[in-house]
Amino acid sequence: MGGSTRRALALRASARPRSCLCAYPGAGVRTVTGLSGADFTADVMAETLNRTGLGGLATGSPVNLERSLRVGDRLGGHMVQGHVDGVGTVVSRITGERWDVVRITVPPGLARYLVEKGSIAVDGVSLTLSALGGGPGERPWFEVSLIPATLAATTLGRVQPGSGVNLEADVIGKYVERMLHGEPAAVRS
Repeated sequence: MGGSTRRALALRASARPRSCLCAYPGAGVRTVTGLSGADFTADVMAETLNRTGLGGLATGSPVNLERSLRVGDRLGGHMVQGHVDGVGTVVSRITGERWDVVRITVPPGLARYLVEKGSIAVDGVSLTLSALGGGPGERPWFEVSLIPATLAATTLGRVQPGSGVNLEADVIGKYVERMLHGEPAAVRS
């Protein structure tokens, strides 16, 4: 099957991935296939290019990156696997004195996994949903409140209305749905 590619990313020294482990560049989990100085390479399959915004990134585009969790490491946040469920669109951004509130529309098949005060990953950044909406005839949406640390350290500090963002819903909801209904918990956007 065609459509795969190999991508090289240049990193700050503090973000250097561990050899042969997975890194999350805001566009799905990637296995590091090569390390060279401040660069690493990763293979990108057609599934990733079709389901995420990675294929549309230009050379030099910033991405969010996290090291994979090792067995025995402290789990200090939401469970994020790095498997993008769909692409949402930023529809508004309200800048506050100390934080920003960002509203993002959701592909209809993904909305059922979102709950207020639950978690979602937006471009690889694990966040808490602060509001949900979207009534009959309206596209579902959610809001997140971004604190100064998130605004400064991630690409979400620069994302503007009209931008596409990769979304990953909490995996536990998908497992529960599948167990209760015996239905595949696949989301296609």
